[in-house]
Amino acid sequence: MSELRVGIGIDAHAFAAGVPLVLGGVAFEHPRGLAGHSDGDVIAHALIDALLGAAGLSDIGSLFPSSDERWKGADSLDLLARAYGEVRGAGWALVNADCILVGEEPRIAERRAEMQERLAAALALEPGRVTVRATTTDRLGFAGRGEGLAAQAVALLER
Repeated sequence: MSELRVGIGIDAHAFAAGVPLVLGGVAFEHPRGLAGHSDGDVIAHALIDALLGAAGLSDIGSLFPSSDERWKGADSLDLLARAYGEVRGAGWALVNADCILVGEEPRIAERRAEMQERLAAALALEPGRVTVRATTTDRLGFAGRGEGLAAQAVALLER
């Protein structure tokens, strides 16, 4: 029997003017992007933490600290690929990942497949191994008030 492990990742960023909105590696037409040291992609960031957690490794802040200027404005898909390299180096492979965006806008249904493809490509996997979904909070909390977005991800790894 193979060894399996599950990891959970969560990320949240406030909206900010003057930056592009990137979700799941896809740029969205939106008046505000997400504030962050990198490109602020909450979906990719949550997935990174889910992968690292399942492998028993550190977290995104330890691997790519915001105090390190190398990661300023970084493409989160590049960070995802680097983090998965650490996971693979520790002897783990992704079975599947499920990511969920939490917020009122933007609506992602028309771009969901593109996000799944971009995330899976960063992991060098077929798109069917990564799902992206979304939910609202019925206008409750910071995401419901349109102050920012959050994401959660779950990753299943196999040794």
